[in-house]
Amino acid sequence: MANYKLVIGDMQLYSSFSTSKLSPISSSSSSTTFSSDKSLLLTPWTMSPPRLPPQWNGLLRYRHLLSLCSVSRRADAERGEQMEDDDDDWKRRSLLVERYQDGTAKRYFLDDSSQLLTSSDEYTSLTGGVQEQEKFSEFSLIPSTLKDFILPAGFPGSVSDDYLDYMLLQFPTNITGWICHTLVTSSLLKAVGLGSFSGTSSAAASAAAIRWVSKDGLGAIGRLFVGGRLGNLFDDDPKRWRMYADFIGSAGSVFELSTQLYPAYFLPLAAVGNLAKAIARGLKDPSFRVIQNHFALSANLGEVAAKEEVWEVAAQLLGLTIGILVLEIPGIQTSYSTLVFTWFSIRLLHLWLRFQSLSVLKFQTINMKRARLLVRSHVLYNIVPGYVACNKEENFLSWERFLQPKVIFGVSMQRMIGKDGSSVKVKRLMKLYSKESYILYMQQQETGETTFLVTFKMGATGLSVLRSLWQAHWLHNHQERKSTHIFSLLEESLLKLEDGFNDFLRQLKEAGWDEKHIKLKVPMELLFDESEQL
Repeated sequence: MANYKLVIGDMQLYSSFSTSKLSPISSSSSSTTFSSDKSLLLTPWTMSPPRLPPQWNGLLRYRHLLSLCSVSRRADAERGEQMEDDDDDWKRRSLLVERYQDGTAKRYFLDDSSQLLTSSDEYTSLTGGVQEQEKFSEFSLIPSTLKDFILPAGFPGSVSDDYLDYMLLQFPTNITGWICHTLVTSSLLKAVGLGSFSGTSSAAASAAAIRWVSKDGLGAIGRLFVGGRLGNLFDDDPKRWRMYADFIGSAGSVFELSTQLYPAYFLPLAAVGNLAKAIARGLKDPSFRVIQNHFALSANLGEVAAKEEVWEVAAQLLGLTIGILVLEIPGIQTSYSTLVFTWFSIRLLHLWLRFQSLSVLKFQTINMKRARLLVRSHVLYNIVPGYVACNKEENFLSWERFLQPKVIFGVSMQRMIGKDGSSVKVKRLMKLYSKESYILYMQQQETGETTFLVTFKMGATGLSVLRSLWQAHWLHNHQERKSTHIFSLLEESLLKLEDGFNDFLRQLKEAGWDEKHIKLKVPMELLFDESEQL
């Protein structure tokens, strides 16, 4: 019998070896040792095993395999338990998730010391069904900025199914139309004496046509910008943008009038004037289409537009006739200052008449300005005015940012609670507004002015915007109680909202307003979801 000592990790040791049996002894070690007159130290898994008697080879391979399986199962179990613990901790500490329109998200959660932390990641938008995602999958590679520029907000759910097919065919149709326009312009210039169809004169006519069409092209850039960046504004406030169109068009006419003073700069002045007029047209056309749709109570929009064209053409013919007669006045022909004074006087009359014509419009839809008037009247006097009185009182030229109280919609939670905001504040806000589709918070500015910050939850509607506006006006009219703790004041305002807003909706209906015509858009750029909160 030969004497050996073998230690393999947690395996048992064998102190004696014979061809007939192996005798185990109880021991363990972190290394592998084999001895027979000499000791040999081995590192498991990394070094070649020592030369052992043949009878040991099978046993060692078997024990080695058992050890590997045991270690693997134990490691998998530990990793699984750790993942479950991490997942439980994540769900327990996650507060909310802000989802942005570009597909990114920001998660607010607590660490071990209950500090408020944020992390950013990406998510897949859940808006739209499977068929819509398959149908419009070709737009998945287009940057979101470009999609927002060329497609309506909420596409494809905000338009009919045939919208995209029509626009894809309309685009090359318009291209061919403008190619024909360029060729016809060259022919017209030749017809009035600028060149002919042969020789150098033909080249001069073509060059003049190119300059003239280029001037139109610069103007088209203005319309492109208006349609791409301001397309979502016209439905809410068409009266305002129709009036602004005339202001900008008047500025364009000033540049064109100045070409007589600076003939050397004719092309840049005319181009800037044409650009301003093109921007004005980009504001005018969609605004007036909304107004036409307001007129068409019997789904007769086409007829209303056709009859409006009759009125416009008749006014155009009469205006051109009077303009020609005015030009025949000797003083206007010989004096530039007289011409400018006459134009300025008539233009002021034009702007005043435009303002008066827009003032008589009586919209029954509730946009932000009319909503402010309605809510303020109810909070102060417990009265909701009818749509006739509300439209008359509305100042459609005012800017939203200058109205009081100052309410900012669609802000992030981080901005709402401030840089030093705590997780306790976030939890209190979420608990306080658990029954609402939004969260409103007050911030005191350095100027002493109070700003109301509002962020909306997933699933918020125009009615949610109206509720937040009512609460903001109530808080604004109770600013004398600033000494009261802010959360106590918010809680009281929500209690007032429960009863007061129901009475507001009742009076709204009695005054002739339609709750279905609330055109208060929820800012889709940022919404938050608390579904992952435990």
